[in-house]
Amino acid sequence: MYRIIKTGSKGNAIIIDNNILIDCGVPYKDLPVKLLKLVLLTHEHSDHFNFSTISRLALERPTLRFACGKFLLKKLVQAGVSYTKIDILTPGVWYRYNKDIAVSPIVLYHDVPNYGYRLLVKGKKIIYATDTTTLEGIKAYNYDYYLLEANYEENEIQQKIEEKEKAGQFVYEYRVLKTHLSKEECDNFLLENMGEKSVYQYLHCHED
Repeated sequence: MYRIIKTGSKGNAIIIDNNILIDCGVPYKDLPVKLLKLVLLTHEHSDHFNFSTISRLALERPTLRFACGKFLLKKLVQAGVSYTKIDILTPGVWYRYNKDIAVSPIVLYHDVPNYGYRLLVKGKKIIYATDTTTLEGIKAYNYDYYLLEANYEENEIQQKIEEKEKAGQFVYEYRVLKTHLSKEECDNFLLENMGEKSVYQYLHCHED
């Protein structure tokens, strides 16, 4: 049902059911371009929004649809995507693309405007969420697939912070704490929501 092309600070792209791309933060050559029907974009950071890849997709796949929040409209148009191929989505509203695909965005909490997504694909319920400080207020009971950020372990990152402070090094982890989801918070969400047959996948794990 899903395939990870890349996840992490160096690039993000997930394929759902061979034809839906969530996040486009990888080179064009890494994508199954001919199969894609829909691109769901989350936010503007380059590891999720590769400008040159999106520009080439718009040029070589003129029928491809792009869906996102209003906050990405200007950047998409700058990349060469036609207004007529952009769907501006509102959180909490379901959008049906065909009998097999429906999508609803979720507001996430990063240092720039950001969406996660709920998807209904061929009867399977999927939630995708990365680059957020919290999943508080979001419910996804008994979904089939949970594709969620588990960026760092709280004890481990605190240890790294202490070590870097003692060494007088730049502490990048302070930003991580303010912009990404811990494994502990991810696990709590999974415990509260997963069913017996649910499948989960950790995404965007922290890299030194």
